[in-house]
Amino acid sequence: MKFTQRLAYYLGGFSLGLIILMFFLNGKDASCDYGPNARTIKNISSKPFTYSTDAASFINHQALDSSTVVNLVKYGSVDFSKSKTKLDSCKIYHIDNSYKAQEIELTIKNCDTLATVLKIGYIKK
Repeated sequence: MKFTQRLAYYLGGFSLGLIILMFFLNGKDASCDYGPNARTIKNISSKPFTYSTDAASFINHQALDSSTVVNLVKYGSVDFSKSKTKLDSCKIYHIDNSYKAQEIELTIKNCDTLATVLKIGYIKK
């Protein structure tokens, strides 16, 4: 069998496999979150949010809404050096992001069924 025939069979089978795979995964929330930052953000984002009194007052004072806070968490990066990941029950994570050209930091307590925003504020430089 010539190389061009083997290549044609390979590409035909590969394309058929991709079509079948797309058929089975159509409409599913399949994702590839391999890094520790992506896994942590996905875990936090999958839970309902509650806010501490400090976080709620900052959110009201800055006129932020809950979807903005969710997006700050979803597109932020976890600073594991400031986070407390060795706790047994609820881990505390520091997430850095920017909002309206200012750096913002969130402190989130991640429990089994609930994520609580403990503190949110601008980072002073």
